[in-house]
Amino acid sequence: MKNLFTILSITLFLVSCSKKEADLIVINSNTYTVNNNFENAEAFAVKDGKIIAVGTSKEIQDNFTSENIVNAENKAIVPGLIDAHCHFYRMGLQQQKVSLEGTKSYEEVLQKLVDFQKEKNTNFITGRGWDQNDWEVKEFPTKEKLDKLFPNTPVAVGRVDGHALLVNQAAINLSGITKDTPVSGGEIIVENGKMTGILIDAAMDFIKFPSTSKKEAIQGLLDAQKISFSYGLTTVDDAGIAKETIELIDSLQQSNDLKMRVYAMVSGDNQKEIDYFINKGIIKTDKLNVRSFKVYGDGALGSRGAAMRKPYSDRENHFGALIYSPERYKELAKQIAASDYQMNTHAIGDSANTWMLKTYKDVLKNTKNRRWRIEHAQIIAEEDFTHFDNILPSVQPTHATSDMYWAKDRIGAERMKGAYAFKDLLNKYGKIALGTDFPVEQVNPFLTFYAATIRKDIDNYPENGFQIENALTREETLKGMTLWAAYFNFEEEEKGSIEVGKFADFVILDQDIMKVEGSKIPKTKVVATFLNGEKVY
Repeated sequence: MKNLFTILSITLFLVSCSKKEADLIVINSNTYTVNNNFENAEAFAVKDGKIIAVGTSKEIQDNFTSENIVNAENKAIVPGLIDAHCHFYRMGLQQQKVSLEGTKSYEEVLQKLVDFQKEKNTNFITGRGWDQNDWEVKEFPTKEKLDKLFPNTPVAVGRVDGHALLVNQAAINLSGITKDTPVSGGEIIVENGKMTGILIDAAMDFIKFPSTSKKEAIQGLLDAQKISFSYGLTTVDDAGIAKETIELIDSLQQSNDLKMRVYAMVSGDNQKEIDYFINKGIIKTDKLNVRSFKVYGDGALGSRGAAMRKPYSDRENHFGALIYSPERYKELAKQIAASDYQMNTHAIGDSANTWMLKTYKDVLKNTKNRRWRIEHAQIIAEEDFTHFDNILPSVQPTHATSDMYWAKDRIGAERMKGAYAFKDLLNKYGKIALGTDFPVEQVNPFLTFYAATIRKDIDNYPENGFQIENALTREETLKGMTLWAAYFNFEEEEKGSIEVGKFADFVILDQDIMKVEGSKIPKTKVVATFLNGEKVY
């Protein structure tokens, strides 16, 4: 008996020695690898933050050993989700300001401001999230009631899209502007010879907001990370941030306080910062990627700031506007084209898209693999779709389901044919990146998945889906939130799929979004989020 025990012990020792040590093993899963063949796998092993093997549960357990084994119990696993266009830092700061998302009337906005001030008692009330298109009276609010409620405290609260600002007289007095102040690339709304309190796009820059302290900035980034991890996001494309913020992100990542991977688009509003980053060159670590500039082509459709070829259908002789002069866009594009950086331009209206596509084509000529992006690509003239042959469309599906109630009134039936046309854009380029634009929309990526594939709101409207011919398949949508989004960032070799050699970023879901009934997709919850093989949620 003693000899038998010795033989068994030696055998077990030899078997264990023949196995490779892993930091983490995941078994019994329904993993969507999002590799080239879009294959499923049961299991995978992780070492030093990267995937080292993918296969069946038996294969992985036969070849690897680990003290950390996750039994997924046949739950769906997808690669770490990438939000290809959001405002990560801004969303974090918003947690410390008044939130007006979901308000159904101006009166509700006012009440939230009153309640916020009672609790916080700040010297300057800021926040964002109101959307007059969600109200029964779908007109811009005016400042009279704000002035009565807050005669001495400045108030400046942004529209949900960030392209319009509601301010009171105290904020106006602090800024020094009048109804006659000249504005290029925006508008001061005046009615009956008086300022209404609404500022559009460039006009918002006149308002002097209180500066953000370093403590508030750090807390904002950490708050944003916590929220994002809870939704399975492991990479965020932060669209338009300053050098100071990028340096803070890098510092927090170096200290491992901020684990989130960030593709940072440098704000294209500051020439000094453009010069700085071009001279410095691309900045790339495992967590930070600085290789692009976010430029504003125009405003938003909801505030009628989007630049249109013909007048808005619901406002006579109003076209919206480009933020800068055509000459400025050419100048910017030439400078960026002479570097290794990408140019990622916000373009909503058909005129803005036409101009930016033409500008891109003129400066890039026949250069290859520059991966310049059009952010939003919301309304495209029929003849402009062909220009997306080497220009990348980065879109936000929930914009379609948020705007569908009123967009046709804004631009008319004919222009709607080229609006929110995700499938048409995908067919032209062959890839499409999907994001949310949070906090303009909700952070929840499963609403993105639902809007892209089902094209309805959560109340099942409209019955047959909004312009359903431009819906994406579930496979295309998952790729747009993982591998294709990574490609848009020049990161497809390191993330976006569960394959050997890539970062072990993955998400365990409570239901299979690739198979569950469409109406159930928005109810999807994240069971766990892993980054570098570490459980971060």
